Amino acid sequence: MKWQELKKPLTPWGYAKLAEEHRELLEEQRPKVVEGIAIAAAEGDRSENAEYIYGKKRLREIDKRLRYLTSLIDDVQIVNPENYKSDLVFFGATVALRFDDGREVSYAIVGAGECDADKGTISWKSPLAFSLRDKKAGDFVEFMRPKGETEVEILSITYKSLADKF
Repeated sequence: MKWQELKKPLTPWGYAKLAEEHRELLEEQRPKVVEGIAIAAAEGDRSENAEYIYGKKRLREIDKRLRYLTSLIDDVQIVNPENYKSDLVFFGATVALRFDDGREVSYAIVGAGECDADKGTISWKSPLAFSLRDKKAGDFVEFMRPKGETEVEILSITYKSLADKF
C-alpha cells in the first residue's frame, strides 16, 4: 500500500477507542440528557430554567461530537502497523527522531482524530509526518513548525502494536 492509496486510515486501537466513545455518547449520555431536558421542560417557563438551558447546550455539544466521530469512523481504512515490515516511513510507523537541538523523541504516525503528541502519536496529515513519508533511518528531513523551519534526523523506524498509546 502507498501513501496515495490512504483515504481515511486509522489504527485498530484508535478505531476501537473512537467507536467506543461514539457508542457511549449515542447510547448512554445522549438519552440521559434528552430525558433531563424533557423533565426540565415539563417544569414550565423554559426561558429561566437553568437545567433546560444547560441540557439543550449539552445536547448540542454531544450531537456535534457525534457528527465528528461519525465522520472519522465511517468508511475508514483500518491499517495495522504490526502487518508491515519496511525500512521506509509509512502510516503506523514509530519513528525515533533527533531534532536539531539534540532532543530525541519518538512518534507513531496515526490517523486524524486518534493522535495525541503528549502520548507520542502524530497525525498522518501533520507537517512532520508528511515530511517523513517514504524516508529511511539515517535521513535528515526539514519541516516547518510554528516557530520556523527545523531539521530532524531519523534514528530508527519500527512497526509494532500501538495499543499502549490508546
